Amino acid sequence: MTKQIICLIVSFILTAILGKIIIPILKKLKVGQSERLDGPRAHLKKQGTPTMGGIMMIISITIITLIYCLVAKDNVTNILAILLASIGFGIVGFIDDFKKVVLKNTEGLNPKLKMLGLLIISAGYTMFLVNYSNIGTDIIIPILNYDLVLPLWIYIPFTILVMLSATNAVNLTDGVDGLAGSVCAIMITAISIISIKMGIESVSVFGAIVVGACAGFLIYNFYKAKVMMGDTGSLLLGGVISSMVIYLKNPLILILIAIIPVCETLSVILQVLYFRKTGKRLFRMSPLHHHFELSGWRENKVVAIFSGITLIASIVAIGIV
Repeated sequence: MTKQIICLIVSFILTAILGKIIIPILKKLKVGQSERLDGPRAHLKKQGTPTMGGIMMIISITIITLIYCLVAKDNVTNILAILLASIGFGIVGFIDDFKKVVLKNTEGLNPKLKMLGLLIISAGYTMFLVNYSNIGTDIIIPILNYDLVLPLWIYIPFTILVMLSATNAVNLTDGVDGLAGSVCAIMITAISIISIKMGIESVSVFGAIVVGACAGFLIYNFYKAKVMMGDTGSLLLGGVISSMVIYLKNPLILILIAIIPVCETLSVILQVLYFRKTGKRLFRMSPLHHHFELSGWRENKVVAIFSGITLIASIVAIGIV
């Protein structure tokens, strides 16, 4: 645990320092958040808050991970693969943010191109696992502790689907100050503990680095946020989570650990289907966090309760693995 704790602390400090440097630069460049006019009225005051803060996490995670790889005596191929996949997702988010807030293209990255970028990264990571990792194509069934061996023609699309789903789910969860960062920090902590239980130290070290970066970022992102993570950060964290659980052969554990992102995604799907069928809204607004905001919950309450639910779910998940 010593390595994990040291990496977490160093990552936290570095991210906190980077915030002092990067946030003023974002302000100077007028890289401001653009709020939905049909969203919660309280969010309109956030208009212009610096976004693309995920850059802080990308830089910190990359630096600390590379330093660890240089000094570590064990095989670091897996941690580098997870790092590259995570950064790849973050870069797709960065391009989307850049087009929106710098080039003032309100549409951002074309949805088809955005999905293509995520698909390419997911496929690349999957090909690495299949051809170079030697971890096999089996996945663990939680509770039963049974290894289900998947045929290659099922494993590849399944893995890609998990990565695409996780990144988009985390992206939908990012909409309230401190929410995505808090929920993801708890999720990644749980995944790191599972990695320790499985004896895969390097993956737990990477998780600790990301948790430290999340904590450092949250200093500036809790209500009232001084910076937003943007798609740069949310897609990065979605990539971290999906890459880690897939490498640990535990993608199904996300059904429990990622209960909040799952519910956020389901709320959007159900809202669309219900509206098409009835012409009415099932929720006051989707994703789900906006429904509770419009029901009178303050942002801090949404973050506290959603984080608490994630924590309970994560403790249960650790116990059954």
